[in-house]
Amino acid sequence: MNLIDKLSMKEDMISPGISACVGCNVELTLRRCLQILGPNTILAIPPGCMGGVGVVGWDMKSGAKCPVFFPLLDNPASMLAGIKLHYERIGRKVNVVAFAGDGATTDAGMQCLSGAAERGDKIIYICYDNEGYMNTGYQRSSSTTRYSWTSTTPVTQEGRGGKRQNKKDFPMIMAMHDIPYMATCSPAFIPDMVKKLETAMEKQELGLAYLHVFNPCLTGWGIKTEESIDVSRLSVETNFFPLYEVIDGKFIISREYKNPKPVAEYLRKIKKFSHLNDSEIENIQLLVDQKWNRLKQLASL
Repeated sequence: MNLIDKLSMKEDMISPGISACVGCNVELTLRRCLQILGPNTILAIPPGCMGGVGVVGWDMKSGAKCPVFFPLLDNPASMLAGIKLHYERIGRKVNVVAFAGDGATTDAGMQCLSGAAERGDKIIYICYDNEGYMNTGYQRSSSTTRYSWTSTTPVTQEGRGGKRQNKKDFPMIMAMHDIPYMATCSPAFIPDMVKKLETAMEKQELGLAYLHVFNPCLTGWGIKTEESIDVSRLSVETNFFPLYEVIDGKFIISREYKNPKPVAEYLRKIKKFSHLNDSEIENIQLLVDQKWNRLKQLASL
């Protein structure tokens, strides 16, 4: 029996009736993660897609089979430590988990998350990376890729515009906090994601365990539902979003391709990059190669 069949036999922790976009990778990620985490979980979802569309309680037709709370600000990491400490004091072992993203983790929530890492808070933090905000249209954040079209970095008819800054490498930032566990994941590689979440469940007893999941946004990126997993897979096969983990300071590359595909194959699949010229694509390729070579050096230490 393969892993997907095994997962289908596990209890679905999210009740039917959500109003997320059909085929949303973020919703798929949350479902899979909760299947592994199980009912012995305390879940926090700050403002973002997964709260706003009613995945676990803001919609009258949906709900979750574990306790969920919704912080009003993007600072769940600062609140979860106290919840974890309470259950430790009464002798009960639970998974205390934040499921956050939508740009705000890498912006407004960064200081709280950095503080949780510095304190060694024994929680799991899952960040879904859709490279922007989806509150009032697809907006720029520090997680947005260079040259991307967003509603706040529009592109003119001449093709000029888009975000002019590089994307913040948040997984590497978290790895440099020397936390017990950090990993990157993709919904296109479910077995890898499940394995890493199981490792995070073990490592949370030693301090912060952080998972960064790359999740294309169908509406914000301008891709079709049936293309979402292919786009996720291409992001890995081009080294645009490499899969790796850092266990107690040791970098381990999860998937390495002898001949990675050119990043242009990935970019050309996505509408928010449709305005890019050859020079801009070449610049992104150079940045991807630089980051990949840095990761290989770290993994060789």
